[in-house]
Amino acid sequence: MKLLRVGTAGAERPALLEADGTLRDLSGIVDDIDGALLADDAALDRVRAAADSGELPRLDPAGLRIGPPLGRIGKIVCIGLNYHDHARETGAEPPAEPVVFFKAPDTVVGPNDTVLVPRGSTKTDWEVELAVVIGRTARYLGSAEEALAHVAGYAVAHDVSEREFQIERGGTWDKGKNCETFNPLGPWLVTPDEIADPQNLSLKLWVNGELKQDGTTAEQIFPVGEVVRYVSQFMTLYPGDVVNTGTPAGVAMGRPEPKPYLRPGDVVELEIPGLGRQRQELKGA
Repeated sequence: MKLLRVGTAGAERPALLEADGTLRDLSGIVDDIDGALLADDAALDRVRAAADSGELPRLDPAGLRIGPPLGRIGKIVCIGLNYHDHARETGAEPPAEPVVFFKAPDTVVGPNDTVLVPRGSTKTDWEVELAVVIGRTARYLGSAEEALAHVAGYAVAHDVSEREFQIERGGTWDKGKNCETFNPLGPWLVTPDEIADPQNLSLKLWVNGELKQDGTTAEQIFPVGEVVRYVSQFMTLYPGDVVNTGTPAGVAMGRPEPKPYLRPGDVVELEIPGLGRQRQELKGA
């Protein structure tokens, strides 16, 4: 299934996208698309049955904002330097263990919402990523296979990053990762039955129409299942938590001087086939 949330920010309604592009209203079946729904097999079965019935009300997509596909996100766990090609372009050694940091849930916006360049920023960067949404409480998982059974779905994430704040201002990476609007998510939450192999997904990102990132999850140092298993050794993952699994090569930080960091007025587009496409225009905060 392709699940999404549509409407004005803070008042989104749950919806379902059919294979032919028809948008259906789920608000009469479930209250929201969130961790409580994803952990409830009976509720998900009701959604599937309603979808199969063909009786869900249609929604007119014209002028309808697409919000983040997940509400009430618990936490966002991020993995840094998780692609061989990205580690090479930044001059970093591939890590022996996953590099873990966090983004606050309030960084999440819709896939086509405006992204704000922070005040004082000179090094705002782009990062297309595969996001994993947790559907079962995960603690001390024993294998990658077991970890994948705890995944409720996948989505496109844009891990926007301010590199000066992240790297040059001291402390941890958090200052460069948690600026307002720095995690566009969606358009859809796609259930695992529609993703044959999470290690065979292409990721693309364009800036002002120019292709900047063109990678594949096959380049991941730590595959999706291993990432979820690893993280579960250090913290409990709950339904509705999100794991951003890293970005491939092609970020501004990895390019020759002068590095083409983002500026107000730039347009960034991202795509993972099967998971949808994002488009954001940047403006100053």
